[in-house]
Amino acid sequence: MITLQRTPLRGSERRDPANRSRRRFVRRQWLRRWLVWRYVIGSVLLVVLSVAGVWLVFFSSTLTVKHVDVQGESLLSQEQVLAAAKVPVGAHLAELDLGAIRTRVAGLAPVKHVDVSRDWPDGVLIKVTERRPVAVVQIGGRYQAMDADGVLFRTYPRPPAHMPRVVSPATISSDALAEAARVIAALPPGLAARVDHAGVRSLDQVTLTMRSGATVLWGSDAQSALKAEVLVRLLAHPARTYDVSVPGQPVTSGG
Repeated sequence: MITLQRTPLRGSERRDPANRSRRRFVRRQWLRRWLVWRYVIGSVLLVVLSVAGVWLVFFSSTLTVKHVDVQGESLLSQEQVLAAAKVPVGAHLAELDLGAIRTRVAGLAPVKHVDVSRDWPDGVLIKVTERRPVAVVQIGGRYQAMDADGVLFRTYPRPPAHMPRVVSPATISSDALAEAARVIAALPPGLAARVDHAGVRSLDQVTLTMRSGATVLWGSDAQSALKAEVLVRLLAHPARTYDVSVPGQPVTSGG
């Protein structure tokens, strides 16, 4: 059991109750004033910190653009990306329009995706994801790289020997070209290496010409993974024509 002991009063306090009351009154008054001043001081500090933060972010030269870093470029040079980005060196980081920078860089043909972020305290970081070529198309006498979405994004002086070509009429639609690109992109590497070129006359009419000279009737890009699997098995049996347009019912001829 704990016994509480009262602190004995000093002699003067026992002899003078009025003095004791005054002391208590003074302590209460001082406590009330401290509570009021505590909130006042806290509010003043908050205002000072806010003003200092606004000055630091929007008016000081501390948080301004001093460098721009580019990552992920290979087809493009860093200079090309920076020229397209047009990041204003010396501008305040907080006021930069990252969306506008992103749009300008995304306008470069080889760029598939771009991310732009502030690199505090004084930089901007541009991360570029470039398109990957899956085929080459000859248009207007020029050989152009095409990605899996059918986007043409760079020019070759001559077609790369390792890359399938897409042969098409000059008036072919972009949708038909994109379909041919999706077909080629779906081919496993071993099968793609055996393809000389893909022909596309219109939408849903894709054919493959193998390096052996055989022709593959592919049809549309639907079920391309299954068609590729079926074709690999069929190529074990030499033929002049392989029809995998309906992969559940493949047909060969001219064996």
